[in-house]
Amino acid sequence: MSNTAKAQPVPVASEYTPLRARNVDFAWAGTPLHWVPGDPSTTHTINVLHLLLPAGERWFVHVYRQALPRIRDERLRADVLGFIGQEAMHAQAHDQVLPHLRAQGLDPTPYTAQVDWLFEKLLGDRTLPPGRASEWWLLERVALIAAIEHYTAFLGDWVLGADALDRRGCDPVMLDLLRWHGAEEVEHRSVAFDLFLHVDGSYRRRVRTWGTAFAALVFLWQRGLRFFMANDPTLSDGRASLREFTRAGRQGLLPRTGAIARSIPAYLSPGYHPSHECSTAQAVAYLERSPAARAAEAGQAPAAGFEQAPAADPTGGA
Repeated sequence: MSNTAKAQPVPVASEYTPLRARNVDFAWAGTPLHWVPGDPSTTHTINVLHLLLPAGERWFVHVYRQALPRIRDERLRADVLGFIGQEAMHAQAHDQVLPHLRAQGLDPTPYTAQVDWLFEKLLGDRTLPPGRASEWWLLERVALIAAIEHYTAFLGDWVLGADALDRRGCDPVMLDLLRWHGAEEVEHRSVAFDLFLHVDGSYRRRVRTWGTAFAALVFLWQRGLRFFMANDPTLSDGRASLREFTRAGRQGLLPRTGAIARSIPAYLSPGYHPSHECSTAQAVAYLERSPAARAAEAGQAPAAGFEQAPAADPTGGA
C-alpha cells in the first residue's frame, strides 16, 4: 500500500453484505420511447445510462481482472469477484435496451461509438514498459473507478427512493431495471474504494482522479442528452437545457443539483468511506421484491408488462 495514505477510513461493518450476480432479464416490447410520460427531456437524461454503462462496466471488469493478482485479502478478493459478476450483468442488461431504441427510430450507434473509443482506447491498456509506468496506469484506473462508483452509488440511492417516478406513471419495466441496478450499486458501493485503499490509497490520487471522473461524467452526460434530444424522431426541435434538468430535480424526477453538489465534499473528505453513505438494507429490500430479480431467483423469464415493485422506503424499511 502507498506510504502516502494517511489514517484509513473506518467502514461500517453492518453495511457489509456478500455479493452475487443476479441473472436478470427484461421484456422491452411494451416500453414506450418516452417512458416518463410527457417528459422526453427527463426520459433521455436517464436514457444516457444505456449508452454509457455497457462500455464503462466492461472496462471496470477488464481493469479489475488485472488488479486481482495484487489483492492480498481473501474477503476483498471475493468482493471484487462478486463486483465483477454484477457489473458484467449490468452491462448486458443495459445493452439489451439499445435494439429497442433503434426499433423506435432512435439509433444510438454514433454516440456509443464515441463512448467505446473512450473506454477501449483512451482508458484502455497501453503499451508501457513493465515496472513503474504500467503500475501507475493500473493504479490510476483503479482510482478512477472508485470515483465513478461514488456516483453510481449516489444515483442508485436516489432512484431507490424516487417515488415521484411512480406517481408520474413511468414504465414499470424501465423502473425495475433502474432500481435493480441501483440496488446492486448500493450493495457493492464499498468494493471499488476498498480496492483502491488496498492497492494504493493515496489521497492526492483520490482527489486528482475524482476531478477527472467528475468532469468526464458531466461532459459525457450532457453530450449524450443533446444527442438523444436532437435525434428523437418525435421532436421537431429537441434541445437539452439545464433549466429542464433543474425543473425535473425539483419535481423529484431527477436528482437535485444541490444533492449532487453535496456529494462532492463527501468523497473528498479524508475520512470518507462509502459504507457511511446509502443503506444496504434499503437496497436488499428492493432486490427481494424486484420483479426481474425475483424471476431470476426462480429461474423464470420476465413477464411482459409486469406490475412494478414500489420505490424503497427512504428510511431503509421494506
